[in-house]
Amino acid sequence: MNKRPTCKLCLRPEKTCICKFIRPVENLVSLFILQHPQEVLEVKNTGRLLHLCLKNSQLCIGEDFGNIFFQEITSPDYYDILLYPDVAEEKSLGMCSPNPVDANHINNGDALDKSGKIRLWVLDATWRKSRKMLYLNPALQSMPRLNLQDCPSSIYKIRKAHSQNQLSTLEASCYALQKIEHGAVNYSPILEAFAAFVDQQQAFLPTSP
Repeated sequence: MNKRPTCKLCLRPEKTCICKFIRPVENLVSLFILQHPQEVLEVKNTGRLLHLCLKNSQLCIGEDFGNIFFQEITSPDYYDILLYPDVAEEKSLGMCSPNPVDANHINNGDALDKSGKIRLWVLDATWRKSRKMLYLNPALQSMPRLNLQDCPSSIYKIRKAHSQNQLSTLEASCYALQKIEHGAVNYSPILEAFAAFVDQQQAFLPTSP
């Protein structure tokens, strides 16, 4: 049985290729995306589109990355911050208590510990899978935590949200980068392309009779 032709860049079937939504942006703060394996071929996933748009980004696929991975990735040249909301059950699960940071008081190139440039980490997964990734990777638990506040409402209507103010990976990352960089980079082209992406996905959904 022949497989449907697939785009080699976005990994989608050619019929639903998302490459036309790529808007290259030179982000100042480095973004590191940890993508759950189940998201790789998920048609409503936004992590890969985000990675293809941001010139200063990396994407790794996995669930339990192991200590060696983080030892090789982390560097004194970067001040690593995890973009993730507070989770009430973290202490009961034996996880490290998050160390919150305020995006308004971070300056790229002059990070909180004066060690170097800032690198933002994001988990690209469903809410349940992201909590498991956090639990399995103590290195993530130990990172200073950025919890977004006062963001615009999500336009990501094609996927069920865990809470009313939950954002897609793409939206949350763009808003976080915008805050950390204090508006130095314009992310509206990505967000506008994302809106078009959502419209495309909605067109493929079955309509009610």
